[in-house]
Amino acid sequence: MYFNDNSIKTIKEYLNMIFDSHAHYDDEAFNKDRDEVIEELKENEIIGVLNCGASLEGARDSVKLSDKYDFFYAAVGIHPEFADVVNDEIIEELRNLSKNPKVKAIGEIGLDYHYEENPPREVQKDAFLRQMKLAEELGFPVVIHNREAHGDTLEILKQFPKVRGVIHCFSGSLEMARECIKLGYYIGFTGVVTFKNARKTAEVAREIPLDRILLETDCPYMAPEPNRGKRNRSDYIEYIAEKIAEIRRDVPINVKNQAILNTKRLFNIH
Repeated sequence: MYFNDNSIKTIKEYLNMIFDSHAHYDDEAFNKDRDEVIEELKENEIIGVLNCGASLEGARDSVKLSDKYDFFYAAVGIHPEFADVVNDEIIEELRNLSKNPKVKAIGEIGLDYHYEENPPREVQKDAFLRQMKLAEELGFPVVIHNREAHGDTLEILKQFPKVRGVIHCFSGSLEMARECIKLGYYIGFTGVVTFKNARKTAEVAREIPLDRILLETDCPYMAPEPNRGKRNRSDYIEYIAEKIAEIRRDVPINVKNQAILNTKRLFNIH
């Protein structure tokens, strides 16, 4: 078989493709150079970014980014940190934002029991339930935040058997991962999997089916090694794919390509 210069260039571009299934380019960390960074991502063969809302303003900004950039998509939702603002009016605005064709999920929603100053657990649960009901109504997948709330998260997910989604930045056990997969969920891996002390996350990455793995940055947070501590960005997914491939005794292109297929399948992106 003969390859000319153009075909070799096409193959190289194909090998470098990345879809970041969870990012926050609306974050203030990008205020000084957001447009420049996003243009660089496009040049670096980032073929897709799902920008996830955390606050109501973040949800609005995520939709604006998806309207501005053809390879950006949006998820709209209220993070558990802001659960105390969720009421009927907020749900109605999320419903209206979801009418935009670039909105592909309800998220980032869920439970976070790590910080005492977060809203009370019952308030978080109520906000989570309201947004799960909205996803069920709209037929949308969800992006789930779960931090030190494994039992309550699973209990709520089980109440919505028709809803599918991803457990973002998965931090649970292998047993929990398998339970989530049974419920129809995907498992999201961030730069955490590259950290030396991430033995539990590495075990999950090794044992679950490749067709249930999503790659995500959560940028500007959780940059992978060797960029840990720096501002994260979508091209750093390369390091996450390399680490998961190493753990699974596979090659990065398989991990990246399957993750792209998984992301498009879950979020109905053609």
